[in-house]
Amino acid sequence: MKSQIAYRRSHMAYGLILLFMLGAIGCGYTTHSAFVKKYKSVYVEPFINKVDITNASYTENKYRLYRPMLETDITRAVINRFLLDGNFRPVKEDVADLVLKGELVEFRKDPLRYNQNNDEVTEYRVNLIVNMSLWDKRNNKLLWEETHFTGDTSYFTIGYQAKTEQEAIEAALVDLSRRVVDRVVEEW
Repeated sequence: MKSQIAYRRSHMAYGLILLFMLGAIGCGYTTHSAFVKKYKSVYVEPFINKVDITNASYTENKYRLYRPMLETDITRAVINRFLLDGNFRPVKEDVADLVLKGELVEFRKDPLRYNQNNDEVTEYRVNLIVNMSLWDKRNNKLLWEETHFTGDTSYFTIGYQAKTEQEAIEAALVDLSRRVVDRVVEEW
């Protein structure tokens, strides 16, 4: 009887030691970037629309799109995403720690799927492609630069999952803004 009690106590002691060690291992883990500790605020410079609709190669491709004021929608979506994320406070340029600059360089609608007769597109992918850079405003130093950074979504044109092109653009804006903010916060 005594040996069973001693056996149980030793197993319980090993279990407690193991539990303590597992708890200690996880103490150094954090979901926050070291980048966030150094900077607190960001100014999102209005995105510039660099989509050249006068270029012949642009007009020849029927899947390239143009939407007036899309750059304003991108700027607004990125600012709203920073507010939702909470790691950086969007502020005016004169008080910002960081400045995010961006330009819309391409807006595409690519066919993904056709009907059985191959005469009608039933699924498209909308791509919003931007170039962007992040600047340390205090030191006027470029921290990073990304080209052809993409936000996208796919949508069906028929069936119960059908969406309008406008709904797809809104979803692509959400995807792009999430990716932009993640890129700023994670610093890699």
